[in-house]
Amino acid sequence: MIISDLLSLIAPGEDSTRQFKVDIRNGLSLASEMVAFANSEGGTIFIGIADDGSIQGLSKDDVSRINQIISNTASQLVRSPLTVQTENIALENKRIVIVLTVPNGIDKPYFDKNGIIWLKTGSDKRRVNSKEELRRLFQISDQFHADELPTKADINKLDKLRFRDFLRDIYKQDYPDSTHELTHLLKNMNLMTNDNMLNLAGVLIFSEQPEWIKPQFIIKAIHYPGNEIHISNYKDTEDFTGTIQKEFYDSLAFIMRNLHKIQAGKGINSPGTPEIPEGVFEELLVNALVHRDYFVNAPIRIFILDNRIEIISPGHLPNNLTVEKIRTGNSNTRNPILVSYIAKGLLPYHGLGSGIKRALTLWPDIDFVDDRNGCLFTVTVHRKVEISSGISSGISSGISSGKTEEQIINILLMNPLMTIPELAKLIGLTTRGVEKQIAKLKKQDRLRREGPAKGGHWEVIEF
Repeated sequence: MIISDLLSLIAPGEDSTRQFKVDIRNGLSLASEMVAFANSEGGTIFIGIADDGSIQGLSKDDVSRINQIISNTASQLVRSPLTVQTENIALENKRIVIVLTVPNGIDKPYFDKNGIIWLKTGSDKRRVNSKEELRRLFQISDQFHADELPTKADINKLDKLRFRDFLRDIYKQDYPDSTHELTHLLKNMNLMTNDNMLNLAGVLIFSEQPEWIKPQFIIKAIHYPGNEIHISNYKDTEDFTGTIQKEFYDSLAFIMRNLHKIQAGKGINSPGTPEIPEGVFEELLVNALVHRDYFVNAPIRIFILDNRIEIISPGHLPNNLTVEKIRTGNSNTRNPILVSYIAKGLLPYHGLGSGIKRALTLWPDIDFVDDRNGCLFTVTVHRKVEISSGISSGISSGISSGKTEEQIINILLMNPLMTIPELAKLIGLTTRGVEKQIAKLKKQDRLRREGPAKGGHWEVIEF
């Protein structure tokens, strides 16, 4: 590495992968930094660089002393020992900067001599102080997964009819005759712990009412008017409970009933085509349910707004996955038991890593945000039906050539926020003419106005 490379590396400042140190004199302090990097995604410590990024450099005696501290720390003050790399960069003033690279650990969790487990948080570090964080570290190292978690549900909480049908349809096997046989079978299928309690996968897939056992693992959906999330103003809202399979189909139905339908030349009695293909939300909901972080006690949330649909899952992307990687089909199995059963046909699952790519193929206008600090993963599906200069290209393509009142019904089905002047311009009538047609539709109980003139919306009662 030359000086110009060093300058480019330190220019962005400290973050979750870069740390600056003017000097190193305390091995235990260095151990905490190494542990934090190893438990996260690895990183680099630049020794001889001040916190503000100014290059101070080290003398040759400093370098010899610090390299000895580094060696002792990595081998004796970190558990398990780490293999680190150092590189000395000579400056023009003959001073030296040590570039210490700490790898992403393969034996997580790591801890220092005092038994403290550290994690990176931005440019700083913090102690692990909760069972959930500790379990997540074991999950990252593939030693433990959330869907293996024991619950307080015994065999009596099993939905016997659901499990019987699964055994018959998938394994061509009869339901066990005795409780002992059933318990043995559930353990062999990785659905029950050695303590004869259903694990989390068993509860989410095959228990009678999972929300009674794990009330936080539900889906909350809200349809807001406009483009902003409100505290109390909404058009539709529902909580979805039950097995993963039931949550999936109920939440998918919620999304589809709140999308616009495009007639696109079809008859007025045709249900129309959804503005966004249903397959997009199939893939995204399966992904949210199967790959969410079940160590985080929070629901999946669905927000439907005029310009977008957001699906917010607890937990950021696991391990070294990034948004760029999942766009190309890379994946990492966070809940292997759930994945194995979903792949048997419980949900429309098309294979590990293919869901995001398939959704993007069906609808490219999707954004992904991996919020590692907030421990959230947000998918935003952008909608195309928007009013621009009073006219929507999506709506104009869906107008039929029928009577004026039928055209109005058709338009308002696709955009309930359309104003009377916008309707008049789109149809080619005066505002007075549109008002007469709307009054006629109201009298026929086919249309009504919800809310005020500004901020309200139209509701088609019958079409």
